[in-house]
Amino acid sequence: MSKETGHTDHIPGTFVFTGQRSTQGLQLNRFAYSLAKAENRDAYLKDPEAYMDGHGLSDWEKHKIKEGDWKALVEEGGGSIYMLIKMGAVTGVGLASLGAQQRGETLEEFMKTRNVPLRQNT
Repeated sequence: MSKETGHTDHIPGTFVFTGQRSTQGLQLNRFAYSLAKAENRDAYLKDPEAYMDGHGLSDWEKHKIKEGDWKALVEEGGGSIYMLIKMGAVTGVGLASLGAQQRGETLEEFMKTRNVPLRQNT
């Protein structure tokens, strides 16, 4: 139940991005937002560890980013959907792969639930 609204998440298994989660993931989401600039993406790709350190990420956050455990970053770390999309774009992980991970499915399983053909590099 959300302390802010008194409501539960409306869809079981869904993580509503509340103010509490936003506060929890502040550094993580600021880090992802910084990657909107090309020079920051270049700096991250050149030396991810130094770039993450410069944004004050915790060891746990850095570990999950290195692992590509986007689901944990959302559920436990307060990451936003924007963080997922930005990190996917920077690391080359497609949106369909991010969606599959969020559902605990393989990309092939996930794509069977979509009304689109599976493409390479998704």
